[in-house]
Amino acid sequence: MESWEDQALVLGVRPHGEGGGVVSVLTPAHGRFAGFTHGIHGKSRRGTLEPGNLVDARWQARTADQLGRFEFDLQENFSSRFMDDPLRLGALQSACALCEAALPEREGHEGLFSGLLTLIRTLDQEIWGAAYVVWEIALLRELGFGLDLSRCAGGGDPRQLAYVSPKTGRAVSYQMGEPYKDRLLPLPGFLRPNGGPADEIDVYHGLQMCGYFLEHQVFAQHSRGVPEPRLRFQLRFARVAAMDVY
Repeated sequence: MESWEDQALVLGVRPHGEGGGVVSVLTPAHGRFAGFTHGIHGKSRRGTLEPGNLVDARWQARTADQLGRFEFDLQENFSSRFMDDPLRLGALQSACALCEAALPEREGHEGLFSGLLTLIRTLDQEIWGAAYVVWEIALLRELGFGLDLSRCAGGGDPRQLAYVSPKTGRAVSYQMGEPYKDRLLPLPGFLRPNGGPADEIDVYHGLQMCGYFLEHQVFAQHSRGVPEPRLRFQLRFARVAAMDVY
């Protein structure tokens, strides 16, 4: 028999068989991992298996390459904290959906587990929007698509960074980028070297920037494209920030 126990963040559940489901989780030691569990429609199990919840997971299978079975004990019910806040709940669901769709299965991602848990615990703070954008940048880096936002790609003044090149993921100064601004992505003020507070428009620009690279780099070859929860979250945030996204 093969087995392990670990902390885990629930990423998603899909029905499988009569009353059962395949649960996808993110763990520190075992990475993204899927397994079967019974009774997903029961009241207690349904509350435990909401995306973003922290659980104690126990997995067991006859051989290591089998799907195996999960048992869970709830540690922290994060999802219930944001049931009355669709925007923050959308951020939670978006982050979990990105991890479920983008991470290879059964590869350790201790840093990503810690980062996602930190993000979830930050969602009830005022800085949650900026924290979410920074988390997506870290996810892109983990997946091999690191952005360079510390200096100008064209050799311009690093104190005047204003744009991001969609081709290279590198920052561009105001002076160098102004003639081409219609082809560049806005660089949010809070991500510039001199930093600053993040308002809703800045956060939206951060989501727009990360969304571009998620679509054209991470999910370009995926048949389903960027996960629907991520698309919904950006659209919902655009409405809150009163941005014209059409």
